[in-house]
Amino acid sequence: MCSNVPIIPASRPSPERVNSQHTELTRAASALLPFCEDNQGMQDAPTPPSSAPESPKVQARNPLHGLTLENIVTQLADFYGWDDLGVRIPIRCFTHDPSINSSLKFLRKTPWAREKVESLYLFMLRDQKRQSL
Repeated sequence: MCSNVPIIPASRPSPERVNSQHTELTRAASALLPFCEDNQGMQDAPTPPSSAPESPKVQARNPLHGLTLENIVTQLADFYGWDDLGVRIPIRCFTHDPSINSSLKFLRKTPWAREKVESLYLFMLRDQKRQSL
């Protein structure tokens, strides 16, 4: 500790100053009172029920809705195989010692790679639909 630095005790505002500040705040609040009284009815009115349903929306047109990333990667690996999957999306988790767990760990942390995987999954679904026609 430095002995050369003087210690200055914390000062409290004088009671007169506190009273004057309180008086100023009271005047300001009373000046706003007519505005508050005019809006009193609006504040007590019940809020209208929201038009949005409480249950989550069903996304009938979204083929990814309800699918986990694990399901998507598993279906892609089954359909294309790891080698072809690594060629189509050249990321290390598909090309070097690929596994579902390592892929999931990487894809959950990397949004751009996840978008590519989801895009390839949608392409796979369209391709399967074309082949079945």
